[in-house]
Amino acid sequence: MSAQSKEWILHSVIFSLKHERGSEEERRFLEDGKRILTSIPTVMNFQVYKQVSAKNEYDHGFAMEFASQADYDAYNEHPLHVQFVNERWKTEVEKFLEIDYTKND
Repeated sequence: MSAQSKEWILHSVIFSLKHERGSEEERRFLEDGKRILTSIPTVMNFQVYKQVSAKNEYDHGFAMEFASQADYDAYNEHPLHVQFVNERWKTEVEKFLEIDYTKND
């Protein structure tokens, strides 16, 4: 693992979609999310996750890293992120939980 600055942020969101599991709409949302969000310059190490535990009510996850708070802020304000949230997230996501971490040292 590479050295990370004290400003490093791990941004993750777990979510369930309104679409049926395994549907074409689900696949398209996950692929489009990855394609669109990874095109934002400050996003690093973007990952798409699928839930495997029956103890969790969410089906999917997106996680990404930012080198600094400024990079994270730039991502949140980036036109592609704003557009994805307004056009896709708000209409296709049923529920979600967003978690943002930095190292505790």
